[in-house]
Amino acid sequence: MVHVNDRTELIGGIEKRDIQIVDYDAVWPQRFIEERARIADALGGTARRIDHIGSTSVPGLSAKPIIDIDLSVPDVEDEAAYLDALLAAGYQLRVRERGHRMVRTSRRDVHVHICSLDSAWERRHLLFRDWLRLDAADRMAYEQLKHQLAQRDWTDMNAYADAKGPLIAEITQRAQTWAQTSGWTPEI
Repeated sequence: MVHVNDRTELIGGIEKRDIQIVDYDAVWPQRFIEERARIADALGGTARRIDHIGSTSVPGLSAKPIIDIDLSVPDVEDEAAYLDALLAAGYQLRVRERGHRMVRTSRRDVHVHICSLDSAWERRHLLFRDWLRLDAADRMAYEQLKHQLAQRDWTDMNAYADAKGPLIAEITQRAQTWAQTSGWTPEI
């Protein structure tokens, strides 16, 4: 276990992984459906929302072939309510930080981001997804950045994610404006 900072704990430490960006795969939505069922079976009513997020949830967008899922629970800090069930279902705890946990499959091809229902974490990720589905220019800019960054040698996958931060912040600002003017709310 490594503490990246005062708030983030990486179980298993820092990982060097090759970043591969691949063309959109029409199989990704089906893979999400399979994982959603696995999570729902493990948690029942504790799982208040299970949403496909990240680049694999945006049709036509190139991505790392990792299915990102947002799992909303009543209180993410109450690990006793969900973590043992997810571990028993075959997921492994990877990240523990205030307001967010992440478990993943042993093959590391599915990341389940756990947050509290109606939290800023939940809203931000659903908004980003919905905006990229809508706006071709931001979708293309994001894809181009990911391809550029994938060419670099990353000693830590989290550094790759951090390098996308400035563009994500710009895109999120445009998405926030759109959400305010359009009345966007996360689909139920």
